[in-house]
Amino acid sequence: MLINFLRVAIRNLQRNRGYASINIAGLAIGMAVVILIGMWMFDELSFNKNHKNYDRIAQVYMNQTVNDQVTTRAECPMPTHQELKTTYGNYFKHVVTAWWENNHLLQVGEKKLMQNGTFIEPAALEMFSYNIKLGSLASLQDQSSIVLSEPAAKALFGDKNPLNQTIRIDNNIDVKVTGVFEQMPYNSRFHDIQFLASWDMWVARNAWLEADTHNWSKTVSTFVELKPGLSLDEVNQAIGDLKKKNISEEQAGAEKPELFLEPMSRWHLYSVFKDGKSIGGRIQFVWLFGIIGAFVLFLACINFMNLSTAQSEKRAKEVGIRKSIGSMRSQLIQQFLSESFAVVVCAYCIALTLVTALLPVFNELTDKRMTWPWDNLYFWGASLIFILFTSFISGSYPALYLSSFQPVKVLKGTFRTSRFSATPRKVLVIVQFTVSIALIIGTVVIWQQVQYAKNRPVGYTRDGLIMVRKTLDEFFSNNNSETLRNELMRSSAVEGMAESSNPATEVWFNSSSLAWRGKDPNVQADFVTMAVTHDFGKTIGWKFVQGRDFSREHSTDSTAVVLNETAARLMNFENPLDEEIVWDGKKRKVIGVIKDMVMTSPYDPVKPTAYKLSYEEAYMITIRVNPAMSMSEALSKIEKVFQAVIPSAMFDYKFVDEEYARKFASEERVGKLASTFAVLAIFISCMGLFGMASFVAEQRRKEIGIRKILGASVGNLWTMLSVEFVQTVLIACVIGIPVAWLYLDEWLQQFTYRVSVSVWVIILSAACALIITIITVSFQTIRASMGNPVHSLRSE
Repeated sequence: MLINFLRVAIRNLQRNRGYASINIAGLAIGMAVVILIGMWMFDELSFNKNHKNYDRIAQVYMNQTVNDQVTTRAECPMPTHQELKTTYGNYFKHVVTAWWENNHLLQVGEKKLMQNGTFIEPAALEMFSYNIKLGSLASLQDQSSIVLSEPAAKALFGDKNPLNQTIRIDNNIDVKVTGVFEQMPYNSRFHDIQFLASWDMWVARNAWLEADTHNWSKTVSTFVELKPGLSLDEVNQAIGDLKKKNISEEQAGAEKPELFLEPMSRWHLYSVFKDGKSIGGRIQFVWLFGIIGAFVLFLACINFMNLSTAQSEKRAKEVGIRKSIGSMRSQLIQQFLSESFAVVVCAYCIALTLVTALLPVFNELTDKRMTWPWDNLYFWGASLIFILFTSFISGSYPALYLSSFQPVKVLKGTFRTSRFSATPRKVLVIVQFTVSIALIIGTVVIWQQVQYAKNRPVGYTRDGLIMVRKTLDEFFSNNNSETLRNELMRSSAVEGMAESSNPATEVWFNSSSLAWRGKDPNVQADFVTMAVTHDFGKTIGWKFVQGRDFSREHSTDSTAVVLNETAARLMNFENPLDEEIVWDGKKRKVIGVIKDMVMTSPYDPVKPTAYKLSYEEAYMITIRVNPAMSMSEALSKIEKVFQAVIPSAMFDYKFVDEEYARKFASEERVGKLASTFAVLAIFISCMGLFGMASFVAEQRRKEIGIRKILGASVGNLWTMLSVEFVQTVLIACVIGIPVAWLYLDEWLQQFTYRVSVSVWVIILSAACALIITIITVSFQTIRASMGNPVHSLRSE
C-alpha cells in the first residue's frame, strides 16, 4: 500500500512539474537554512562543553558601584584566590588564578614565534580537562616549566620530541617544555591559548605584581571548580562580602563590592550585565536565529499548503472516484501525506547538497569551524525526525482539506470551492509576508546601528596607525626607545612614534584613587588611567578642547595630567586648567582637556580618563605611517629599523583601524546573517506568490477572455488580478511593522549609544515588500492579460 501511495505521489509530481518545482525548491532552501542555523545554534549552545567538569567550573566576578552605577567585572581582587583556598577551601576542588596575556615571543635557537599564552596555576590542566599528549597533568608543577599546544610544538620543534627542550620567553625567561596538549576546540574560550606557563614564575619575575598580591584594589582572573553536591547560590552567599570585609568601611560604603561565581555555562551566551545583573548577550542571537530558521521553513511549508489546496478542483474528481470505490478518508490522508513526504525527501536531498556547498562560506560569515557530522547517528536520527515533522506540517492541511470532498457533488459536477475557500491561503500568504517584512526592518535597523557606532567620533585619527607590543626588556631601555624613535623618523616611513601603557583600542588600567577639590567622599569614581610619552598626542591625533599637550619644554609636565571631556565634567571644574588633582598620593596639575577617545565598546559611553607622562609604564608603541609612502614599503622599512635597533625582537604589529573594527564584528555578522535570511525568506515567499498568481490567472482564464472581448485593457486586467495580492501584503505590513518595532526597540536598549527605529525605515520596508509583490505577480498577470481570448473561450 505504501509503495502504491508513493507511486501515485511521484506520478502527480510529474504531471504538475511547475508547482512541484516551486514546492521542492522552496522546501530545499528552507530546509538548508534550518540545517545551517541548527548547526550554528548547536555550536553556540555547546560552547566550552569540551570540559568534563563544565557544570562545576565558574569564574569569580565582582559587582561594585562606580560613578553611581553598578558595574560588573570578570575579575576579582588579587588576594581573593588565596582566601578561597584557605578560608573557603571546603567549597572548592580547585582554585586557579591566571594572568591573561596575549602575544609573547617564544624563541628556540634562531627560530622565533609570537604566540598567545597565559601564566596560570598548575591545577588548570586538570580543572579545564586539557588533553595531554606528552607529559602529564602535573606538567606545570615546576615554576620553570611550559606546556605547549600541538600546533605551537610543531612550529617550534618540527618532528623533534619537544619534551625537556628549552624555550626562551620574551628574551628573558628560560623554561623547559614539560608537556604538549591538544589544542582546544574552536568553540572554546581557551582555543587561542598556545602555551601555559607557571603563574608563580610570572609573579616572581614581576616585582610590581608580587607587591600587589595582597592589594584588594588590584584585580586578576580567578577560576574555581566546585566540589560535587554544592550549588552556586550556596557558595555565592558565603563569599559575597569577602572584599567588603577586607577594606575600610568608608571604601566599602562607596564601592558596595560583591563577589559572585559566574558558571562556565554562561560565559559565552550571557556576557552582558546591567546594574549588576545578567541581561543576556549572544543567547539573544541564538533564539533570534532559531526563530528565523523556523519561520523560513514555515514559509516554504506555506507554499506547499497554498499550491496544494489551490489545485483542489483539479484533484476533486480523483478524490470522488477514490471515495466511491471504497477508499476511506484515512487512506486519502495517507495518500496526500505520502505526496508531501516524497516532496520533502527530494527537498532534503537537495538541501544537503546546498549545505555541503555553502558550509565553508557560512563558516567564514559566522566565524565558525563547523564540519558535517556524517558519522553521527544522532544527526541522522534528527534528520529523520526533521523530514517527518516537515512532511506533516506541510502536508497536513492539504490532506485534511482534499480528503473532505463529498463524492456525490464531485461526480455530479456540482462541486465548486466556496468563496471562503481561498481565505486560509490568504492568511498563510499574510503570515509569509509578515515574517519577510519584519526581517527587512530588522536587517535595516541592525545595519543602521552598526553604521551609527562606526561613524561615532573617536577623538583621534585611526588611519595609518599601527601598534607594536613591547614584549622584551630591551624595549624598556630609555636609550633603545629614543634610538628607535629617531631611526624611525629618519627612515621617512613614519610621521610620528610614541608609547603608552595600553593600546588606543583597549583599556588595561583603572584607578579609583583620584581625588580633586569638591569631590564627594561618598562617591566611588573609577577612572581609566593611561601613561603616555611626549609625542603620543601628536602621533595619535588628539583633539584639544582646552589647554595644551605634554611638552619637552616644560620639565614640570612630569607631574601634570591631561583629562578627557568626561573626566572634566565628572569633576565639575569651572576652569580645569586652574585645578589640581591627586593621583596615587601625588598632586598633578591639569594642563589640558581633550575630546573623548573611544577605546572600549563604541556602543557605550566613554569613561572618565586621565593621562600622565611616564616612560617606565609604557608597554605599547604607536606609529603613524607616512601617508605619502605605500603601506608595504613603509612596513618593510619600519621592520628593518626594529631589527637594527632591537635584533632580538620580532616586528609583530597590528593596524589600529582593524583592531577598532573588531568591536563591530559580532553585530556585523548578525547583520549579514539577518540580511541573508531576509533575502531567502522573501525569495521563498515570492516563489509562493508566483505559483499562486499563475494558478489564479489559469483559474480566471475564461473571465479574462470575456473581459477582453468587452473592451478591458491590459492595464485594467493587470490591476484586477494584482489588487488581491497587494491587499494581502498591506495587511501583512500592518501586522509585521509593530511586531518588528517592538522586538527591535527592546534589542536596541542594550546599547547606550544607539539609533531608534525611524519612520522612514518602516515606510521603506513596506514599499520594498509591495514592489517585490507587484514585480512577482506582474509576470503572470500581464501574460494572462495579453493572451488571445479566442483560445480561452473556444470550448464554450
